[in-house]
Amino acid sequence: MKITQHIENAKGKTLFSFELLPPIKGQSIQGIYNAIDPLMEFKPPFIDVTSSREDHVYKEHANGLLEKISYRKRPGTVAVCAAIMNKYKVDAVPHLICGGFTKEETEYALIDLQFLGIENVLVLRGDARKTESSFIPTPGGHNFATDLLEQVTNMNKGKYLHEDHEAVKSDFCIGVAGYPEKHFEAPNLKTDFKYLKQKIDNGATFIVTQMFYDNSKYIEFVKSCRDNGINVPIIPGLKPITSSKQLINLPKIFHIDIPEDLSDAVHACKSEAEVKEVGIEFMINQCKELIKVGAPVLHFYTMGNPGPTKRIAEAIF
Repeated sequence: MKITQHIENAKGKTLFSFELLPPIKGQSIQGIYNAIDPLMEFKPPFIDVTSSREDHVYKEHANGLLEKISYRKRPGTVAVCAAIMNKYKVDAVPHLICGGFTKEETEYALIDLQFLGIENVLVLRGDARKTESSFIPTPGGHNFATDLLEQVTNMNKGKYLHEDHEAVKSDFCIGVAGYPEKHFEAPNLKTDFKYLKQKIDNGATFIVTQMFYDNSKYIEFVKSCRDNGINVPIIPGLKPITSSKQLINLPKIFHIDIPEDLSDAVHACKSEAEVKEVGIEFMINQCKELIKVGAPVLHFYTMGNPGPTKRIAEAIF
């Protein structure tokens, strides 16, 4: 079922969902099941599975020379989605990213997803490599999420990359990312909304936001979307603070603000265990408010650790 249909069928009730990372290459899928099992009691209608681009590692040879090797740390997004749907009978939402994939590889992935009966995708540009200061497109791939979105919508129209004969139309429900605190590369919010509106006009049917800790920013983001003619469901992305290091790392990596009351509470903690409790309690209150303002889904970035999310879900669902 499409994400938009799940939301329509809920008739105003806030749903629960979460995001997973595929296992590191060489690990078994049991780790994925261990991350899902504790959360199934909250009846998620869908589960997201991230995708990661290739990175570069350097192998030193006996002669002292270094060889640059392309290496993908977490392959298997499509396979993990298939395994989730087979085992749990819930919809899986694979992330499609620009970095690390050619247009042909993206088309092959979309065909596999179509054959598997996967109806939803989340279209993203993806991150830069760790060794690069800014995003560099893969040769033969897409530069921007808008370009990747166009490829998916073209397939929905029966238009493939190279075939000139009549082709079967796919029927993907397409999600895109939204940034309540502005994408860090956008010069201003107006420009950010311009590109978001372009994605909706070009076929995206739901938005999942970057994590945030100040609900007023989500509320204002939703209002601004509506004012800009963006009327699709806007799903808030959430991640509880579970360690004091996140006060530094999250703003640095994700370009978000931590509210003063939350950072003050974390600084007052005497142990990391206390920090975790503060973060969970803060997120419980944040979720209760989001439900009151009509968030269609509460979507948690679990990073493979279901414990904190389970505690929060127990308090609100």
